[in-house]
Amino acid sequence: MTDYVAPLRDIEFVLTELVDLTEVAALPGFEEATPDLVSAVLEEAAKVAQQVLAPLNQTGDRQGAQWNDGVVTTAEGWIDAYRTFIEGGWNSLAFDPEFGGQGLPWLVSTAVQEMWHASNMAFSLCPMLTQGAVEAIQDHGSEELKARFLPKMVSGEWTGTMNLTEPQAGSDLSAVRTKAVPENDYYRLFGQKIFITYGDHDLTENIVHLVLARLPDAPEGVKGISLFVVPKFNVVADGALGERNDVRCVSIEHKLGIHASPTCVLSFGDSDGAVGYLVGDANRGLEYMFTMMNLARHAVGLEGLAIGERAYQQAREYAKERVQGRPIGAAERMPIVHHPDVRRMLMTMKSQVEAMRALAYFWAAWFDKASHNSDDTKRFEQLRVVELLTPVVKGWCTEVGNDVASLGVQVHGGMGYIEETGAAQHFRDARVTTIYEGTTGIQANDLVGRKLLRDGGKAACLMIEQMQATVAELDQDSPLTAGLQNGVTDLRAATEWILEVAEGDPRLPAAAAVYYMHLWGVVAGGWLMAQAAQVAQRRLKQGEGDSGFYIAKIQTARYYADHILSRSVSLRQAIVNGSESIMAVDVEHL
Repeated sequence: MTDYVAPLRDIEFVLTELVDLTEVAALPGFEEATPDLVSAVLEEAAKVAQQVLAPLNQTGDRQGAQWNDGVVTTAEGWIDAYRTFIEGGWNSLAFDPEFGGQGLPWLVSTAVQEMWHASNMAFSLCPMLTQGAVEAIQDHGSEELKARFLPKMVSGEWTGTMNLTEPQAGSDLSAVRTKAVPENDYYRLFGQKIFITYGDHDLTENIVHLVLARLPDAPEGVKGISLFVVPKFNVVADGALGERNDVRCVSIEHKLGIHASPTCVLSFGDSDGAVGYLVGDANRGLEYMFTMMNLARHAVGLEGLAIGERAYQQAREYAKERVQGRPIGAAERMPIVHHPDVRRMLMTMKSQVEAMRALAYFWAAWFDKASHNSDDTKRFEQLRVVELLTPVVKGWCTEVGNDVASLGVQVHGGMGYIEETGAAQHFRDARVTTIYEGTTGIQANDLVGRKLLRDGGKAACLMIEQMQATVAELDQDSPLTAGLQNGVTDLRAATEWILEVAEGDPRLPAAAAVYYMHLWGVVAGGWLMAQAAQVAQRRLKQGEGDSGFYIAKIQTARYYADHILSRSVSLRQAIVNGSESIMAVDVEHL
């Protein structure tokens, strides 16, 4: 497996020259995010990713997590790596200083998280779930819950999990059966949860589970779900650990990928019931859990980007070393990177990785603005854009991450199918990203049903108008401009069609939803790539910076416009003219 090298030059370009970290750092609470500090954070994070986490990626895949009589042990090196992680303060980057966090923008944390996911996705899942649990408790928990659990969760001394899925209830959370029985000032929980990432492990002394359950008098459906904090070890008032709670890991799953990440089946209440504490108001648990889920969805979208970056790096280095065949016009055998089709595959990987990075970081910048802007009107507008793009980042980036990882195997040829090479692990690890935290279909239905139709397309139109404004700023003779204009036109037409037909036959937008989500990703990615090329052209004219980097940025944006953004026309066709054919065939003939 090729060593991971953090792409710091492109990360810094996106942060400082494309999505404007300076503007984010000017928001209230982010005064410490100076350019020098951010640069130092990124450089140190790169060292941890490259020197500590990446060397464990392949060995962790081979060893996997182990379960024995209810006890889960992580792969060799995991405990030491996690100790390095928390001692470096990496778990606390974006959290509130009130609970021991460093208060840096989510945008900076996003860049750091990309490195964790790329260097060792199985490891990074643990802090990823913890950060979502912290946000849910911080936003919705009582002051007592915050004081009891957040300081050690923010530091990483304790980790957090998200417990939604049950054997009989996959994505349909209305079918959740876990029950919570009131007792004194707490509750006793009884039930079983499956697919719980890092539901048990040996990295920390305590694990804090956020669990969806029903009260005895709860109404049916999702309106009757409440959220509870259920620690592995009970925590007494002074923060010390008490007795073991009635929650057990009864098995771990044997998965296609991310072998070193323990995916647990947890049983609550085999004896007296697991002690749990209600978060917020009763029967509002799913609403609260979405705080955690939306951050997790962005983080999983980052995984799509990160695994794509890792697969691209490996494919690129292999293509530069593997000598096979004579390229057209060459007199001798040369590395396969000189073959046109290999160049096509590498450019397809590279251009989409850069587009994913731009989109994921753009989301993070707007998330910071929506969270910290003092102008209520602007904050509401920014929040709507964040909500609109959340399913796009999650759904599109993970689908593209799978495609890029698959191309990585293809570049290696037969060697890519051999586990020792390492390309296959990236492909296997990537596959789960389109499934957990809501499948691609769920993200697409959320985009259409909740984000587009909810406000009559206002947020979507706001974004489309911004894209159109960029078109007007570009060189009108450039192929980039024509490509982006066509993409924006296709996105606008598809949006208008969905808004028009939704009331008459809501099945048609649902049938087109995945295509519509891809269209958003393709066009938004192209919009940001065009802006990146615009910045690069300006830098070249001014004679600033690394000219080779900026020239490559322009060429990559041109490739994206020619080969990726051009897909918008077929996606529009599938949405507007193809939805009826999806529903036309009788289910008996499928």
